[in-house]
Amino acid sequence: MAYWLLKSEPYKFSWDDQVKKGEGRWEKRVRNYQARNNLAAMKPGDKGFFYHSNEGKEIVGILEVTSEAYTDPDPTKNETGKFVTVDVKPLTALKNPVTLADLKSHPVLSNMKVVKQVRLSVSPVTEEEWTEVCALGGI
Repeated sequence: MAYWLLKSEPYKFSWDDQVKKGEGRWEKRVRNYQARNNLAAMKPGDKGFFYHSNEGKEIVGILEVTSEAYTDPDPTKNETGKFVTVDVKPLTALKNPVTLADLKSHPVLSNMKVVKQVRLSVSPVTEEEWTEVCALGGI
């Protein structure tokens, strides 16, 4: 199993929106090749943090990947057919959201991709980082 962090602006699609939606296509349209490659590497059963970007800047929930990557079906935003998406389902909210400031100040978490590559919307998370964030989040 691999671990990931998926970002979404809460004013466009929040954790609460994901919980209401349940299982389905990841709503964030990814148009960055590194993020696309990360989505393509996901496998069913992988876990991901749901991160509110721009507003809040915090990890708020845990998702499970439920499908292999597939071509993003939105032709208006995927003219080339090169971009992919996955299906996810919400598992649990963090009891204590873990903020970007928390990540930056933590010795194990300060090198996470979300800290170092702030514009990357889908990034890998190491097992050690996963464990530390879950502990901070009360999971």
